[in-house]
Amino acid sequence: MRILLVDDEAELVSTLTERLSFRGIEADWATTAEEALEKADKQKYDVAVLDVKIPRISGLALKKLLEEKDPGLKFIFLTGHGSEEDFKIGSAEAGEAYYLIKPVDLNLLIEKLKEITNS
Repeated sequence: MRILLVDDEAELVSTLTERLSFRGIEADWATTAEEALEKADKQKYDVAVLDVKIPRISGLALKKLLEEKDPGLKFIFLTGHGSEEDFKIGSAEAGEAYYLIKPVDLNLLIEKLKEITNS
């Protein structure tokens, strides 16, 4: 499984990437939507884990751009803002059922990654 983590908190995504690699999951990370799009041009991913609020391009807008590149890409959203209910309402627009609240529990993230990829 290969995933792309996108969050403007570099320490968060670099640490998650390292911790996932210890669990046998290949991961790349980006801190901007533009950087994520560049990586998606060069590498195929199974799942993109996107922060809802990243500068310039929101996580929901980035999802649409990444889907244009790879319609089979799966998504998990991260949010540290608002309540779970607010997030469910907002993410319903994007048809996204997978989301996690920050701070991210690594075991829960891995569980969702396996669930979404059926592995």
